[in-house]
Amino acid sequence: MKKRDFLKGAAAILAVREALALGNVEKGVYRVRGDVRINGRPAQRGDEIRTGDTVTTGPGAELVFVVERDAFMVRQNSTVSFGADVMRVVTGAILSVFATGKPRRIETPTATIGIRGTGVYVESEAARTYVCTCYGEAELASRDEPAARETVRTKQHESPRYILARGAPQMLMQAPVINHTDAELIMLESLVGRQPPFMESGRKY
Repeated sequence: MKKRDFLKGAAAILAVREALALGNVEKGVYRVRGDVRINGRPAQRGDEIRTGDTVTTGPGAELVFVVERDAFMVRQNSTVSFGADVMRVVTGAILSVFATGKPRRIETPTATIGIRGTGVYVESEAARTYVCTCYGEAELASRDEPAARETVRTKQHESPRYILARGAPQMLMQAPVINHTDAELIMLESLVGRQPPFMESGRKY
């Protein structure tokens, strides 16, 4: 592990411990970087994301926020809409941590992802979706061929997948772990007073 990554992880662990000790859950927008808009209006710290809202981010932008007991990090060049128990990633990428007990769904142009108490990273493109079930369980399905589906259960990034558009020789394919870190997951979980399962089990990050 690189020293820089170790320091990020150590800082994230400290944040988790402080949040758990205080019982803090800061709802709404936690961090804004760059050009971020909620329904076309510039986002500000403390803004709330509600059902029906659409978040857009420009080049180099990022948004971190909490909705109820879930936390999210939207990457640059993304458009994400929030419905009742469904999140539509039109384009771009989002890292999410969800509380247990309430079924939710993520939709992209090529995939439907059913989740429960899961950490998941999604990148959405017109021709394919990248999904890493960082921990927990997810039901992955092709929107073009619903029979192409897979239930993924992971503890720490074991089964990333690409879900491809119609015409691809294979609808679900193995993928590498890309563009998200355990330190980011630890930070998001700390915002809602939790820690990832891989920390609880003593696994290395």
